Amino acid sequence: MQASSTWKYAQKWKAPFFTIWTGQAFSLLGSQLVSFALIWWLTKTTGSATVLSMASLAGLLPQVILGPVVGTLVDRWNRRLVMIVADLVIALVTAGLAWLFWTDQVQVWHIYVLMAVRSIAGGFHWPAMLSSTSLMVPGEHFTRIQGLNQMLQGFMNILSAPLGALALEFLPVEGVLAIDVGTAMIAVLPLLFIPIPQPTRKPVVPGSRQGTFWFDFKEGFRFALSWPGLVIIGIMAIIVNLVISPGFSLLPIMVTEHFFGGAFELAWIEAAFGFGIILGGLLLSIWGGFKRRIVTSMVGMIGMGLAILLIGFVPSWAFYAAVVMLFFIGFFNPITNGPLFAAVQAAVRPDMQGRVFTLITSVASAMTPLGLIIAGPIADIFGVQIWFIIGGAVTIFMAILAFFIPAVMNFEKGRQEDRQPEAVAPPAVSEPVE
Repeated sequence: MQASSTWKYAQKWKAPFFTIWTGQAFSLLGSQLVSFALIWWLTKTTGSATVLSMASLAGLLPQVILGPVVGTLVDRWNRRLVMIVADLVIALVTAGLAWLFWTDQVQVWHIYVLMAVRSIAGGFHWPAMLSSTSLMVPGEHFTRIQGLNQMLQGFMNILSAPLGALALEFLPVEGVLAIDVGTAMIAVLPLLFIPIPQPTRKPVVPGSRQGTFWFDFKEGFRFALSWPGLVIIGIMAIIVNLVISPGFSLLPIMVTEHFFGGAFELAWIEAAFGFGIILGGLLLSIWGGFKRRIVTSMVGMIGMGLAILLIGFVPSWAFYAAVVMLFFIGFFNPITNGPLFAAVQAAVRPDMQGRVFTLITSVASAMTPLGLIIAGPIADIFGVQIWFIIGGAVTIFMAILAFFIPAVMNFEKGRQEDRQPEAVAPPAVSEPVE
């Protein structure tokens, strides 16, 4: 891209970016409706906790296991094409499952397969979209865009369940699946007409192994391991996810056994969390955070950890105090995660972002299955609230400790030779945008 076209794109980035972003928002809503419909169908049809756990693992494990491989491919391929194909694959397998429901041939294992395929396709789509953002949006807006992304997720947390239930009142399951096919097409349509800049890859030395898949795959690990701040943050994410995921997986049990509530109380909990995410994301999108993104993230982490910790001490007669704490957990969630992703977008050169993002998420999610496995037995002995006490205390400790680790506080600088400048115009790209 020539300098003039880069400047032109920098001045007119909002229309193309938000057109694509809006299409992706519709696709996300369709995916949430499908998830609700399928989980509800499994619950009504089998009533088995094991079946629900298997469905959750089918949706989680592919991204955990294949993440680094997927990230390497995303960095090698055209990211716009990756997003188009991923959305089309999701639409195709969803349409296939809709046909099985319509012909009354569906089996539980069909849903496992669907969730696994959707997980793999989503594993391609998410890093492609996230790494494309840094090429479409000026650097000073990264944190605000992440705030909008978090706010969108909060809206989905609130809307997906009631909209899914409403859809199932008027439509069969295959009708809800058809909605997702339609929203996937809405996401694909703008991608067919709006170019997405591609990162300029390093020149390949003739006769060397550079440019091969395995070279790029290993380069991603070498890049991450040579960045002390990223390694430490990855370890922190592993520990935090290990100790907080069990508590949230056991929230329904805490509502019924500790607060003696039912579905209405659980809905209050989930709604409070969703509203918190919306307001936290809105604040982040307007404010943009502190000048140093990592400081914003760690402050949010302390706030989130404090709210998690306090839930563990809420007595059984103070249910609405727990609702307030869930609101604050949701509120601080985007303030924690948004600036962290924005810092990676700013610090990592564009042609490495797919690998770095998928590596972060794979590592961070790797301990979640272990946490879910050990959650039940420990909660049976000590009660569900012990997980919130442990999780909150560990989260606060990790965030405070980070302020005393120079590698974490200097995280945004990345590796000096790969640092992406915070400029108005996006980095140089290989595909002109007219």
